[in-house]
Amino acid sequence: MIEYRSIRVALLGAGSVGSQVARLLLEHGDELAARIGARIELVGIAVRNLDARRDADLPRELYTTDAEQLILGADIVIELMGGIEPARTLVLQAIASGADVVTGNKALVAAHGTELFTAAEQVGAQLSYEAAVAGAIPIIRPLRESLAGDRVERILGIVNGTTNFILDRMDQTGASLEDALATATELGYAEADPTADIGGYDAAQKATILASLAFHTRVPVEAVHREGITGVTAAQVESARRSGFVVKLLAIAERLRDPDTGSEGVSVRVYPALVPREHPLAAVHGANNAVFVEAAAAGPLMFYGAGAGGVQTASAVLGDLVAIARRHVIGGPGTSESTHSDVAVLPIGQIATRYSIMLEATDEPGVLAAIAHVFAEHGVSVEQLQQTVDESGKATLVIGTHEAKEQALADTVAALAESPVVASVASVLRVEGAV
Repeated sequence: MIEYRSIRVALLGAGSVGSQVARLLLEHGDELAARIGARIELVGIAVRNLDARRDADLPRELYTTDAEQLILGADIVIELMGGIEPARTLVLQAIASGADVVTGNKALVAAHGTELFTAAEQVGAQLSYEAAVAGAIPIIRPLRESLAGDRVERILGIVNGTTNFILDRMDQTGASLEDALATATELGYAEADPTADIGGYDAAQKATILASLAFHTRVPVEAVHREGITGVTAAQVESARRSGFVVKLLAIAERLRDPDTGSEGVSVRVYPALVPREHPLAAVHGANNAVFVEAAAAGPLMFYGAGAGGVQTASAVLGDLVAIARRHVIGGPGTSESTHSDVAVLPIGQIATRYSIMLEATDEPGVLAAIAHVFAEHGVSVEQLQQTVDESGKATLVIGTHEAKEQALADTVAALAESPVVASVASVLRVEGAV
């Protein structure tokens, strides 16, 4: 049997994930060669600083600052630099040179996926990105291939480990958001600037990727409704606990009908929400991720595991690498993106959801009747109400609604804020994941 030539791999980036990818390629070379049918040759690692500290002890001669030169002659390019530029330019150069590409860059795929997929299709290159969403959890390939013949109706996911750690700590210990964030930073779960995580930007990029795959339509990241967790308080988390819920930052994508035209549309949004403690997502603790998929034929499916971490995410990168490398040996076309339909992305006002509204009011006759009148005026019905009164006579009401249109619920909250019997609207959280 004639042995296939070595497959040349160029690595762009040697951060926490890139360093582990390189280490595993070198340490497990024989095992990977047996799976692929050819040896993987790591020809170099492009970095910005040759002297920076790395998470793995790798041969210094592999490092270079000349990424463009490294790409030339590579069969497969692994991009783990992060950010948009120069990653976008280098990936396009790699594709133009005839190389296949593996990337874990969620920001790049979310913002420029269409451009990259089109370029790859034109030259017959493979572009894989399992590591771009949910770290080690295999979710891209199941949506891209395993469920390609099914009809995905809804995706409900915890796709940011930092915010899940923070909210879980608030739930478990009663900590404030600030204290939980400080702990997350100390343990390395949060960056020095946590805005991308706690602001919901990271989750929105991942929601874009998941929705585009699941619904075979292009969903620009700008069309994703985004709310972060910066407004979540310890009082909200404690109120949720008493009511049998837990607060989670959710990425949600679902099929809807446009009420004006009757045509199918999709809704994609990210926000903190109440999840019943009986729901599988409520049991996702720490920095773990989970994606709950509802498909017409397959039914409910849940994918759970480590959503971040260098060696964990490296596993997803190497999975893509092995699949692409085997295609080099065996031959045949790569997996392309499905034909995309032009489905409208609907505004959040058209979704149906439930609200949990916390109000502060005076405890006196007529207050509840006035509040009930506001709900009735907007066609929103109350499912449950909890009231507590402190020593000063101030009443705190937690009102759970039945399902209604988002716009009607938002209008109700606005009217409550203007009502003379309501001192303040202390908090509003949506309720998702009914069991």
